[in-house]
Amino acid sequence: MRVCVIGTGYVGLVTGACLAEIGHHVICIDNNAEKVALMQSGKSPIFEPGLTEIMHSAMESGLLEFTTDLAAGVEHGDILFIAVGTPALPTGESDTRYVEAVARGIGTHLNGGYKVIVNKSTVPIGSGDWVRGIVLDGVAESQQTIAGFDVVSNPEFLREGSAVADTFNPDRIVLGSNSERAIELMQQLYTPIIERKFAAAPSLPPVPVVVTDLSSAETIKYAANAFLATKISFINEVANICDRVGADVTQVAKGIGLDSRIGNKFLQAGIGWGGSCFPKDVSALIHTARDYGYEAQLLNAAVRTNEYQRLIAIEKLQQVLKILKGKTIGLLGLTFKPDTDDMRDAPALDLILQLNRLGAKVKAYDPIISPDSTHSNLSQVTLTADAEQLADGCDALVLVTDWQEFRKLNYSKIARHMANPIVIDGRNFLDPDLLEKAGFYYLGIGRSGTGSVPIAKEKINAKINYSVSENSCTVLA
Repeated sequence: MRVCVIGTGYVGLVTGACLAEIGHHVICIDNNAEKVALMQSGKSPIFEPGLTEIMHSAMESGLLEFTTDLAAGVEHGDILFIAVGTPALPTGESDTRYVEAVARGIGTHLNGGYKVIVNKSTVPIGSGDWVRGIVLDGVAESQQTIAGFDVVSNPEFLREGSAVADTFNPDRIVLGSNSERAIELMQQLYTPIIERKFAAAPSLPPVPVVVTDLSSAETIKYAANAFLATKISFINEVANICDRVGADVTQVAKGIGLDSRIGNKFLQAGIGWGGSCFPKDVSALIHTARDYGYEAQLLNAAVRTNEYQRLIAIEKLQQVLKILKGKTIGLLGLTFKPDTDDMRDAPALDLILQLNRLGAKVKAYDPIISPDSTHSNLSQVTLTADAEQLADGCDALVLVTDWQEFRKLNYSKIARHMANPIVIDGRNFLDPDLLEKAGFYYLGIGRSGTGSVPIAKEKINAKINYSVSENSCTVLA
């Protein structure tokens, strides 16, 4: 089939490349000429495992093209994907300017045969009819005669770092439309994926296809991300209780995760969720609820818990170092999750801001963030080329991102570089026994049973007294 994907951000580029890989002829459109030139040279503007290889394969076969020419893309595609960004506004609602501009542009260039216009962008509930109206406005402006079109909501559920695998082997495909013709074409488009012809485990049953109305499909996207974010906030809330009662949240999570009604996914306590999807989608759902006269109390609580959780590492640093002014703190990881270069709304950014406010010097190492990075939020951070450089002179390390390589570091050697071998494991990712044998004082999240080994250069024997009502903690020597 002939496909046009408008917008080559994270979702658009992965979707376009993977659809080309399964045999469709795809033209990807972007209004950034420099970015298009980069992709035409076979280079991906984002870091995503496996994506560059798929781009090369599809381009060599002639099934994947990149251009700035929207008219050419609209003319080419039987199915037109809108995959532009919908960033959050300060109010929490989604900024739909780019969707509106693309929808109007499609209408301006719409001619020839029947088209299916697919909302792949995460758009506010009710946007399907709104997009249809904008397209028709564009058609009227151009005074073209068209054969007709339908709008479909096809939300994405891609995880950064495993987006290619998620595309080829999804848990489900959601298609929202009242047009049987449009749904049939979309099912044809996805047939190779539905039948798992490109899946790592082709013996699995076919991928479920959920066919709904437009508004239900749009709500599914928001509800899914809001539930996962709430589940993380829940286990973080439990972790904070574990810290106070002497329990280990990793054991608690295992015990409740074995309940089939709960499941073990998204029960990893840590320093909170971030990225491009969870914060934006939860805020958008809260805002939509308010628009219709309802206050989403559970979602508001999930957001508040996450805001508190992001700074839990600061509390733990204050427990062991007391005053942070003049101390050097090293951050292991900066991106909001491993296997991506995405720092949007990353917990590391809140840590950096707070550490700087408290007068600490901040160093950081991330496998994908270059020491030469000019990221605006890293101007007050010393970026290093490896973990040993990071540790040199540090009073404590905070594991922020659970990159696999951080499990394999020579922590005995790293400890010798530090002023105080302290590690705050913000993802409960490291082995406490290994760290303690290496000479570290270890503190996890909700793991009060660990951290019993004294620091080599500044012995710690602290009793933690928590004030639940004040949501704070005090160290009593």
